[in-house]
Amino acid sequence: MAEIIENSSGKGSGGGKRKPKKYSAAIDMTPMVDLMCLLITFFMLTTAFSKPKVMEIVLPDKTIDTNIKPMPIDKNRAVTIIMAENDIIYYYEGLAKADSLPSLIKTDYSKDGIRKFLLKRNKPLLEQIIAFKEKITKGELVLPRDSVNSELKKLRNKDKVGPIILIKAADNIKYKNFVDIIDEMAITNIARYAIVDLNHLELKMLETAPK
Repeated sequence: MAEIIENSSGKGSGGGKRKPKKYSAAIDMTPMVDLMCLLITFFMLTTAFSKPKVMEIVLPDKTIDTNIKPMPIDKNRAVTIIMAENDIIYYYEGLAKADSLPSLIKTDYSKDGIRKFLLKRNKPLLEQIIAFKEKITKGELVLPRDSVNSELKKLRNKDKVGPIILIKAADNIKYKNFVDIIDEMAITNIARYAIVDLNHLELKMLETAPK
């Protein structure tokens, strides 16, 4: 805020010519400093609250080591999800073979679509997770957040009967579809899933899949 200071340099009321009064402006910087402190505090808080959302995805190494054999997938646990155009999802259970191609089942990204199927397939693990969380809610277990997440991770790692999801994508799918299907893996607590390419059998299956 500016303050005007009057400097009187004229002669007395006696004779002689009076000189004009001179004024000098003094700027009070206190409000500006206060505003700067408020802005710094605001940006510090918004930076802390608006942390970037990161989706963790583990992808296989592109380098091929001939000494390492690929881990076989239990056909009883294998579920293949194929993302197609127009927000359509196809899935089938088991492994596709040339002499016995499975039928593709059509669904979508809604809670009554692929999520309902995954919750049903992953029921044994989900029951363990629900029981663990109920103990915490009732106070039977008192654990810090990090320990809770660690215990949940152990339950997923011990899972030997839940589905192994193979996520595949047809041409021209939206990026949003990819994000949505990864979200469904988290919502339904799928312990094991992988992102892989379509094979020639599945491309053939898509040609006759319901539209």
